[in-house]
Amino acid sequence: MAKKPAKKAPARAQSTAAATGEIPVVGAREACPCGSGRRYKACHGREASHAVQELVARPFEGLPGEGDWVALRELVPAATVPLTLTAEALAGAVGEVPSVTLATVLPMAWPALRRQDGSVLLGLQTQSSSGDISKDLADALVQALAAEPGTPVPPRRPAAETPRLQDLLDTSAVFAPTVHTGFEYWLEDADSATGEVAASLEAANAEVIPTVRLGSVDTAYWCSVPDRNHLRWVMPHAEEPLLDALARLAAADEAGLGEGTKLVGSFRAHGLTVPVWDLPSEMTADDCEKPAAAFVERLAGALAQDAPLSADERRARAGLVNRQVTLG
Repeated sequence: MAKKPAKKAPARAQSTAAATGEIPVVGAREACPCGSGRRYKACHGREASHAVQELVARPFEGLPGEGDWVALRELVPAATVPLTLTAEALAGAVGEVPSVTLATVLPMAWPALRRQDGSVLLGLQTQSSSGDISKDLADALVQALAAEPGTPVPPRRPAAETPRLQDLLDTSAVFAPTVHTGFEYWLEDADSATGEVAASLEAANAEVIPTVRLGSVDTAYWCSVPDRNHLRWVMPHAEEPLLDALARLAAADEAGLGEGTKLVGSFRAHGLTVPVWDLPSEMTADDCEKPAAAFVERLAGALAQDAPLSADERRARAGLVNRQVTLG
């Protein structure tokens, strides 16, 4: 049986390889952008797969707002955060950089974009090509700073010597996410969008799950889905003590956030644990504020306990562990 030819590499990938000598990441069955005629997985893709770095379990550790970084990476559809770079990071920029903004997702899933005005958008929800998301993001940021205005950054595997976000960002700056109802932030002037651009924006916005960041507690996000709402809360505590504390509260019937609410399980994401509550469909984000603040106090008390778990608490803990899902 004749062997199917490799799918042609995207023109953008081919041009990037020709212009820079670097081989972009493409689909495994596509032709390698180096021009060898072989599929990527059998050419430079094989080299890339062998160069996978050791997985960094907590890629955002050491950054302000670690829990928010995790939430924006895995849970929040549309949000932006202004970033403050170190003077050393800005030294390699081409021209003036009015601002650098982290965004949950960019058009075409670009890792980053240098806009016409010189500002930079850095996409957080992109495919990781190494074992360290922080290094992937830092590499995209470095590329964007060195790019000409109006240029998107293509995906690639970062070199071993690439810095991490922790090396490029001012870690004393406040990390303050703004959650959006849509992706208008993609455009410098969303009100003037017409034709295909306006249609694409409308289609993307139609898929956004309504999400709100609570103000009374840190890193808790309310979201609304058909028939039920949820609260997903990224917590900074070590996983084992946190699960013990949640089990103590569940066994005492103190793990809820009010009538009709239920702690149903948790996510594990980038080294942090994210408990999840089911909420009644009529319970808004504002309705969660006081119960969430009260829960913080109950959780602190449960975390302070060091006695062995009772039989009921062990059963509650087993139930939480069985319903735990790993993201990312």
